[in-house]
Amino acid sequence: MDALTVSAPRPPWNKDKLVGQKRPFKLREIWAIRTRLQLSRRNRDLALFNLGIDSKLRACDLVKLRVRDVANGDRTATRANVVQQKTGRPVQFELTGPTRESVSSWINLAHLRSEDFLFPSRVHSSPHLGTRQYARIVDGWVQEIGLDPAEYGTHSMRRTKASLVYRRTKNLRAVQLLLGHTKLESTVRYLGIEVEDALEMAEQTEA
Repeated sequence: MDALTVSAPRPPWNKDKLVGQKRPFKLREIWAIRTRLQLSRRNRDLALFNLGIDSKLRACDLVKLRVRDVANGDRTATRANVVQQKTGRPVQFELTGPTRESVSSWINLAHLRSEDFLFPSRVHSSPHLGTRQYARIVDGWVQEIGLDPAEYGTHSMRRTKASLVYRRTKNLRAVQLLLGHTKLESTVRYLGIEVEDALEMAEQTEA
């Protein structure tokens, strides 16, 4: 090949793709997904969905949870503490009743031990569910209830409860702690609350 030959530029990775922040789920969407998983008896997916919403963890932290992180013996904990991979800082989260029930059911059904990963991979090369596998599972849930998977993703899981807490309380500091952010500005950007609040005010204002 001629040394002066210049290869054609690669198209941008985001060409023709919808990028930006993923939307949080609304309450009716949460229940739509949860109901489908319950009716189809997808125990692992139900535990993964409920824990993903409650924990507000990044995908890389959620898939690496071990049974001992969320359960004491045969009892699922009401609160858990996990060190975040990205920041190295601990973050606490609560496990609501439905989440404890679904996680406990999954642990018993899968015969998981305390030291086992909570969501083992079905791919032999990985000991636990991978972030890409998790992303594909979330896309499947989204499509099942008729939403556009380009607008939702694993970050929707992380943002959902934080967004609901903010809408109910307007307490940014509380949301910052729940997400494990070091700076309040990060929480503001992450939630996109300035835009959301502006749109809400505009909707409530008659011209």
